[in-house]
Amino acid sequence: MAGDGAPATPAAFYKMLSVPDAVELILSETALLPAEEVPFAAAFQHTLAADVRAAEPVPGFRASIKDGYAVLSTDGPGEYDIAFEAFAGVAPRTLTPGTVAYIGTGGPLPEGADAVVQIEDTEFLGAAPGGPKRVRIKKQAAPGEDVRQVGSDMAAGEVVLQAGQHIGAAEVGILATVGATTVNVHRKPHVAVLSTGDEVCEPDAPKLELGQIRDANRAMLLAAAVGTGARATDLGIARDTAANVEAALDRTIAEGADVLLTTGGVSMGDKDFIKPLLERRGTVYFGKVKMKPGKPLTFAKVAVPERNRSLLVFGLPGNPVSSLVTFHLAVVPCLRKMEGWQEPRLRRVHVRTAMPIKMDPERPEYHRAVAHWARPEGAAEGVSSGELVAASTGGQISSRLLSLRSANVLLEIPQASGVLPAGSRVSALVLGDLGSMPVPEVPAPTVLP
Repeated sequence: MAGDGAPATPAAFYKMLSVPDAVELILSETALLPAEEVPFAAAFQHTLAADVRAAEPVPGFRASIKDGYAVLSTDGPGEYDIAFEAFAGVAPRTLTPGTVAYIGTGGPLPEGADAVVQIEDTEFLGAAPGGPKRVRIKKQAAPGEDVRQVGSDMAAGEVVLQAGQHIGAAEVGILATVGATTVNVHRKPHVAVLSTGDEVCEPDAPKLELGQIRDANRAMLLAAAVGTGARATDLGIARDTAANVEAALDRTIAEGADVLLTTGGVSMGDKDFIKPLLERRGTVYFGKVKMKPGKPLTFAKVAVPERNRSLLVFGLPGNPVSSLVTFHLAVVPCLRKMEGWQEPRLRRVHVRTAMPIKMDPERPEYHRAVAHWARPEGAAEGVSSGELVAASTGGQISSRLLSLRSANVLLEIPQASGVLPAGSRVSALVLGDLGSMPVPEVPAPTVLP
C-alpha cells in the first residue's frame, strides 16, 4: 500500500483491523526517541534512558529513627547521666558505657552506642545542683533497635532507578538523594496538529455561514497532546484541495515534528485527500478500524531521509468525539512508547455499569462514561464494600462532544445485539488518570484485615 507514484487505495478496500491489532501495529512501527541529558529537576515526567546508581550509601552514617536516647544495649534499664546531645548535621561523639546521649530523629549515632530507646520509654529526671542531667531508661533495647544502618536505604552502587522508569515527584527526590544532578531521558515527542475542510472556521469567527462549523478538533487535540507531555505545533486549517493538504505535510516535516495528527479527510468522499497523499508519499498501514466511534482512523509513516527518520501520521476522523477517542486509543500509546514507557498501552479497570447500555451488532463500542466509587445498595458500610461504578455520559453520537465532558473511562462494550443490563461488570480503559473522579461516598471508618 505504499510507494511514490502508487495509485491511491480506495478507502472501501482497506482491511478493517480490530483496535488491539491496530494498536499493536502502531507500536511495532514506533521507535524510541533519542536520549538527551537534562538537569534532574527538569527530568520530571520524562522517562529515564539509562539506569541511575547510588554513588554512596544512604544513609552514610548510623542514624536514629526516633527522638530518644542513644544507649549501649548491654547497659540495660536504669538511671543514667546524659553525657551530651546528638543532633542531625553534627559530627558524632563517643559514648562511654554507663552513660546515654539524647538524640534527635536523623541524628548520627555516637560511637560506642548500638541502639536507641524512644523517648516514650524514658523518664527525664532533671539534674541535681551542679550535677549532670539524668534520665531513667525503662525498657531493654535490642542491638540495632531504632537505628538506620549505613546503606540500609540505598547501598553504594545499587540501581535506584531503572531505564524506562517514568519520573514522578518521588523519583526526583531519589535523584536528589543520590546526587544524580544530570540524567539521561528520552526526548518528548513533537506533535503537529492540522484540521482540514472548507466548512471549518476558526473558533473566533464572528459569524458562521450555513454549513460552517467552528474548529473544536484542533484546539482539543493540541490540548490533549500537551496533556501527554508532548510539544505541540498548530498547523491551522488546510482547505479542501490536494495542494493545501500536501503543503501542510511539507510544513510538518520542515518543523521537525515526530507525529502529525490530521482531522477530517479520511473517509470516502471526493474531498478526502489524506489517504491518497499518504499512499503517494509513504506507507499506509491501515485505513479503517472496527470500532465505534472512529472507524475511518488511518495510520501511516512518511520517510524523511534528509533527517534520517520517519514521520508518523494519524488521520483522525472529523467528528469531534471520534477524533478524541481515537487519539486516546491509538495516539497516546504511540507517544508513550516514543518517550520510553515500558508499557505504553492504556490502563484497564473493571467497573459496574450504572444503567442499561444498548450494544451495536456490527462494531464494539468505546462508550464514554464517568467512573466513581460507590457502595452497592444493601452492602455493609465500609471502605472494602465499595466498587467502581460507571455512569454513561448520555447520547453517544460521534458529533456530540458533550459525551466526553468529565468522562474518565471508555467502557469496552462488546459487539452484540441487544442491551447490556445495568449492573453488568465490564472492562474500561482509563483516560489520563482517575484524579477527576467525582467525590466518593464517605463511608464509615473501617479497619481492614
